Amino acid sequence: MNLQDYNTVLNECVSKRAFKEGQRVHAHTIKTHYLPCVYLWTRLIVFYTKCDSLGDARHVLNEMPERNVVSWTAMISAYSQRGYASQALSILVQILRSGTESNEFTFATMPYFMYRFLGFCLREAIHSLIIKLNFKAHVYVGSSLLDMYAKDDHGKQVHNHLLCSEVPSFVILQNSLIDMYSKCGNLTYARRIFDTMRERTVISWNAMLVGYSKHGERREVLELFNLMRDENKVKPDSVTVLAVLSGCSHGGQEDKGMDIFYDMTSGKISVQPDTKRYGCVVDLLGRAGRVEEAFEFIKKIPFEPSAAICGCLLGACSVHSNLGIGEFVGRLLEFEPENAGNYVILSNLYASAGRWEDVTSLRNLMLKKAVTKEPGRSLIEVDQVLQTFHPSDCSHPRREEVSAKCRNY
Repeated sequence: MNLQDYNTVLNECVSKRAFKEGQRVHAHTIKTHYLPCVYLWTRLIVFYTKCDSLGDARHVLNEMPERNVVSWTAMISAYSQRGYASQALSILVQILRSGTESNEFTFATMPYFMYRFLGFCLREAIHSLIIKLNFKAHVYVGSSLLDMYAKDDHGKQVHNHLLCSEVPSFVILQNSLIDMYSKCGNLTYARRIFDTMRERTVISWNAMLVGYSKHGERREVLELFNLMRDENKVKPDSVTVLAVLSGCSHGGQEDKGMDIFYDMTSGKISVQPDTKRYGCVVDLLGRAGRVEEAFEFIKKIPFEPSAAICGCLLGACSVHSNLGIGEFVGRLLEFEPENAGNYVILSNLYASAGRWEDVTSLRNLMLKKAVTKEPGRSLIEVDQVLQTFHPSDCSHPRREEVSAKCRNY
């Protein structure tokens, strides 16, 4: 076998996540004393990381007689995406010490784990290194940094910095800004950026639609979706449809939502309906009180309804006191025998109908199966630290002060 043969087989193993076959290819290079070039070594690293075998990938990296920026970056990316902060940092230190010239892709995935796993000082140090190496204006690095600081409530400052630095208005950066402002509830800013975009991708439309949908702006969701269809420059995808259906569900626009779903099933919208889309329609009808219609809709689903779909209908039965369908759906929830929430909903449904024996029977079944419901929790952020509380919680060190404060209201 030559380089091209090895490369072809390895690429096939990577695409199919064929771990055993890829190991055989690696073993064959060792057995035949074939000395791979840097490119093939790097493909082995990529193969092992794609198969979640980071130990093997690191072993290959350590065994390489010569490493380049691509091999280092592949390893950093794998560690970063899986949250192994210390390992990713150790690779970065090795790159700097070895004198290998890094590139913008080395840092593109780092802001994600910097936010989740590193303290503020380390984040600042790595950001300073990015600036020193002149990678801050790169579209992927800039977008990742923006996302990180947005999670840290510094998104506006970063946006101002981008404007002052006259960084080119790359679509990916604008998409990140729309997503950031939407998640923060500042839909006016998000729409302002959206409207000034010279070019919009499906991600741009989805970011704006999801923002409107999550904040209950049903009219804006439908208007924007209609604009997208009228312009006909970008085709809706599965995320688009899910955002619009969700917006219709929470906004009481069930008829509009059903029209969009039927457009999808008839081929007017080139998206194949799947479990999430069908579940969204059940939620749409259930919230509107059209429980019987939702039940009939489930019967027509061309596959076995998932536990999530059944749970959605059960919740609607509880809200609208439909005991008959609720009992039937409750039997279907054997798909999720350990989900305490379903037992509680069915128990509440029995209680609302005065069927106390069934309530007791269901509670006993929960005890028998050792199914317990996690208590609801409340969170409050004080000085950038999340404080968690739940009913009858006595674990907080300042619980007396908290209780005293609550009694004053």
